Amino acid sequence: MLEKTEKRSGGKKETFLQGILVLVFSQILIKVLGLVQTLYLTNRKGFGDSGNAIYMGSYQIYALLLSISSIGIPNAISKLVSERIAIGDNSGAHKVFKVALLTFGIIGMIGTLLLFFGAGYISDMWLEIPESKVTLMILAPGVFFVAISSVLRGYFSGRQQMKATANAQSFEQFWKTLLTIIFVEIAVILTSTNTTYMAAAATLATSTAIVFSFIYLYRYYIKERKFISIIKNENGVKTENKSIKEIVKTILWIAIPISLTAILSSLNKLVDSTTVVKMLKPILGEEVAKAKYGILSAKVDILTSLPLAFNVAFATALVPAISAANAKHDMDTINKRVSFSLLLSLIIGLPCTAGMFLYANEILLLLFPYASDGGMLLAISAFTIIFTILAQTINGILQGFGKVKTPVIALGIGVIAKIIANVLLMPIEGIYENGAAIGSVLCHLISFIIVYTVLIKTVKLNFSLFGLAIKPIIATILMSVISYGIYTAVRIILPIRIATIIAIIVAVIVFVASLLILKVFSKEEIEMLPKGDKVYAILKKMHFCE
Repeated sequence: MLEKTEKRSGGKKETFLQGILVLVFSQILIKVLGLVQTLYLTNRKGFGDSGNAIYMGSYQIYALLLSISSIGIPNAISKLVSERIAIGDNSGAHKVFKVALLTFGIIGMIGTLLLFFGAGYISDMWLEIPESKVTLMILAPGVFFVAISSVLRGYFSGRQQMKATANAQSFEQFWKTLLTIIFVEIAVILTSTNTTYMAAAATLATSTAIVFSFIYLYRYYIKERKFISIIKNENGVKTENKSIKEIVKTILWIAIPISLTAILSSLNKLVDSTTVVKMLKPILGEEVAKAKYGILSAKVDILTSLPLAFNVAFATALVPAISAANAKHDMDTINKRVSFSLLLSLIIGLPCTAGMFLYANEILLLLFPYASDGGMLLAISAFTIIFTILAQTINGILQGFGKVKTPVIALGIGVIAKIIANVLLMPIEGIYENGAAIGSVLCHLISFIIVYTVLIKTVKLNFSLFGLAIKPIIATILMSVISYGIYTAVRIILPIRIATIIAIIVAVIVFVASLLILKVFSKEEIEMLPKGDKVYAILKKMHFCE
């Protein structure tokens, strides 16, 4: 059974699974709140797809700068801190944190200044959406606060205190959603339904929530500092005698490739923000082109990213977990954690891919009754889910092993493929914006194939991905056939939106029941759950476990 970590003087550590569960529940809350925000904006009179084009176009540029200034930081610091703690060097772990805080505070400030003063050029020349200048300027301070918040999150993750990270992210999304509604309504009162001002108000809500999140993390650190500051090394372990320059170099050596992976992920979205409007405008007209991009960047991307957010928990928890186990050369633990994480990724990715493909039009009608366009875009984009989820998990494993360059190379090749697909496919009559969706599927498929190939060469796995996938695939097929059959029957007598809800409920029940009947989880895996021994006893009595 995967070991349980104990309470130390530096705060309570969590088991590997506990860390995953904390992050999963956090991501569920974050995505539900994010969906509420998207539903509100998209269905709000005066905002709609055009407002999403302004808001999301700016956000993609912001996300790119975040990738440069902060994205690689949590994983890099988490890896280094967890390695130090695994061998008892607690003082060295804290030294890494202090050096990182100063370094990335400076980098974050540079990113803020670049975005603020370059907003006009970016909005006019890159996005070709002049209205986005104000939103970019409002987002700019967020780069600095996210950078230093990322250092704090990385430190807590390395100490396997995932609760701090999870709470901060949930806190941020709560305020982002609430303030978006408040600020946009104020903008409507002051300016009527001016789309530009409404987008600016939504952006201000995002920046304010980011600052609130930083305040939470800082207060959490202050609370824990009285324990952390007096931590001494265990068993006479000597602190790694590295200079500040050496520490910064080590952090950057890890963080830069991870950041490049995130940058490429942002570039994947940026490809759409810089090509969809530009290529479709001569064919469909400017307003239609903007609306098509708004559908792709807001509705479709938000929906397909929902399952990915749950899976972030595995990738996040895997980096310190694999790093710590690797530092102790514990291959048995590594194999258990890798197989369990990939299994959970399949269980998340396969049904979500199938569900969004089958019910693309119905889901959009259910969530966006006044702006339900984009069914084909969502159906095609659904296939990005399974490939992205698996690649996401494998990337966390490879980063834990120090192979931080592989995800960069894999996603880089994928992005090149997407650019080519966008350019070649979108001008074709009848394909248009769907070409961007096809390009995204191709991008993530290629990336997954590459990282999985490297994984099986890096780790001597005592299992195969295909073997892990057989039972989840069977469960997904059963779910799809039964739920769609029921949907087809009930939609004759019930409104489509009600029939869709019934079909989704049936799909969830059938999928879970199939997993139990097929006995997907082992005794060891079930017992890792909270009250797992009791859960196992119940399932065994019902003959759902060996």
